[in-house]
Amino acid sequence: MLAKANRLVRANDYRNAVRRGSHFSAANSVVYIALRDDSSPVRFGFIVAKTVGGAVIRNRVRRRLKAIGYELITRVDPGTDVVIRALPGAAETSWAVLRNEILGQVTRGGARK
Repeated sequence: MLAKANRLVRANDYRNAVRRGSHFSAANSVVYIALRDDSSPVRFGFIVAKTVGGAVIRNRVRRRLKAIGYELITRVDPGTDVVIRALPGAAETSWAVLRNEILGQVTRGGARK
């Protein structure tokens, strides 16, 4: 589980990351990366809409995304906000494919150390 310091919790933080950050699309997800001016810990946010599936499916996808975010904590530079939006195909995608897709998007976004 992500520590409280590593989570986006305010709507304004999500809005800033999505509107002002760079976005990188793939088949099953979209990653938004926004840099802040401070050196506070990296923060992650997750968006899983009803188009992904029912509540059970959405929660499973969200847990997978959180596990990927936990893995990325040490790989992303401090002062970065990362929002991961799951697309409808994420529900049927295997763990390995979803993980590699998001890792590739973050790498392409230049947020890695």
